[in-house]
Amino acid sequence: MPDASSSSTPNGERLPPGMVIGPDGKPCKICTAFRNWRPRAQNTDAHPRSQMGRKNTATMMAAFASGQGFASQPDPDVRPAHCPPDVEELGRATWTFLHSTAAYYPERPTPFQRANMLNLLHALPVLYPCTTCAWHLGENMKDHPPDVSGRVPLSRWLCERHNDVNERLGKPKFNCSIRNLDERWKDGPADGSCD
Repeated sequence: MPDASSSSTPNGERLPPGMVIGPDGKPCKICTAFRNWRPRAQNTDAHPRSQMGRKNTATMMAAFASGQGFASQPDPDVRPAHCPPDVEELGRATWTFLHSTAAYYPERPTPFQRANMLNLLHALPVLYPCTTCAWHLGENMKDHPPDVSGRVPLSRWLCERHNDVNERLGKPKFNCSIRNLDERWKDGPADGSCD
C-alpha cells in the first residue's frame, strides 16, 4: 500500500503537500483533505484584505455597499456543503458512527450481535472508501483484534484504534476511560449542557 505521505506519483511527478495517490495511481479524492485537493493560487499572500486590495475600486465598493465587505471571500480550505466528503469529513462521520454504536452495544451481547459487530468491523478494511485508511486499519486490526465481548471492551478497543490513528496523524489522544467515553458518546457531560 502506498504511503499517504508520498509526495510524487509513480511517474515521479511532484504532488501538492497532503495529496494522496490511490491504488489506481491517480490522486485519491476521498483520501485527501479538501484543503489539499484544491489547487493553490500562484499568489503566496492569501490574506483576504490583500486579495481585495488587488480588485478594482468598483468591485471593492460594490462588496462594501452590499454589506459583504471582506467576509464575502470564501475560505478556500472549507469544503462546500454540496461537495462529496473528503478524508476528514468521512473520518469524523465514521468515528462518530462507530463510537456511538459501541456506546449502545449491549453489556452482554448475544452470539448474533457479536457476529454482526465483528462483520461490521472486519468489513471496514475491505470496503472503506479511503484505501490508505482502510489498509492502515486492517494492519492495525491484525495486531489488535476487535473485542466484541461487551459494551465496555468494544468502546475501549475503538478508542484505542482511534488513538492509534490520532497518533499517526499528529493529533492529541483521547482518554479511553469508560467514564470519558460514555460522557462523549452516550450520556453527555455531567453539567447538562447537552441535555
